[in-house]
Amino acid sequence: MDSFAATASGVVGATTLTLLHETARKTVDDAPRIDLLGKRAISKLLPDYLSPSEDTLHKASLVGDIMSNAAYYGLVSMDKPKNGLRNGAILGLAAGIGAVLLPGPLGLGEAPSNRTTATKLMTIGWYLAGGLAAGLTFKLLKR
Repeated sequence: MDSFAATASGVVGATTLTLLHETARKTVDDAPRIDLLGKRAISKLLPDYLSPSEDTLHKASLVGDIMSNAAYYGLVSMDKPKNGLRNGAILGLAAGIGAVLLPGPLGLGEAPSNRTTATKLMTIGWYLAGGLAAGLTFKLLKR
């Protein structure tokens, strides 16, 4: 495995996903609010006496999302470069479906990613876009 290609691919995928989420949450009514899931997850991990500001919580959520998604999307490098797009699509679809189905059972609430059919489709589509961006980056870097 080429660690540079894996890291770069993961960062491109994560950045693509984050840009889609952040742009749409400000402009689209039914946009997924993955940022809220991140904030809720961080808040659950903190002791009750720690209460960061909304701005600090948002920034921490963004950093956590980018880091975890970069590591996840970097998995496109676990196979041959010619399979980068396929692997990115599989990873993206799996993450998108997970982002729709798992928040409720994890105690983070369903509405941010599961509110309407449009919200669900955007959630899955954006994670897919991140996976495809990671897969294409890996394929190009390994030429």
